[in-house]
Amino acid sequence: MDQMFISPAYAQTAGGAAESGGLASLISFAPLLLIFVVFYFLMIRPQQSRMKALQAAIAGVKKNDSVVTAGGIVGRVTKVEDAFVEVEIAANTRIRVVKATLAEVTSPNSKPAND
Repeated sequence: MDQMFISPAYAQTAGGAAESGGLASLISFAPLLLIFVVFYFLMIRPQQSRMKALQAAIAGVKKNDSVVTAGGIVGRVTKVEDAFVEVEIAANTRIRVVKATLAEVTSPNSKPAND
């Protein structure tokens, strides 16, 4: 009647599993690591390159460039300052926009997409 809660057969297999636990845990983390690597190359890295290209375009914005703000305002640059850009959105209608809110910059020499 003085039995333990675990049988000797289970106790023997538990000791063998503990010895190979390092390799088993490494193999169990391999799919998670693989998913992270794929996620990095398919999602994070392209987004970082797009952000660098956008920041370079914003830093190099000049007069007569066509811009789109984050709010969806489309216009032509008439004046560039350190932190602001003056954008003409209609004939004789100019607004000042913070450079950081520009979402797209297109030079006037670029070819339209539908041509």
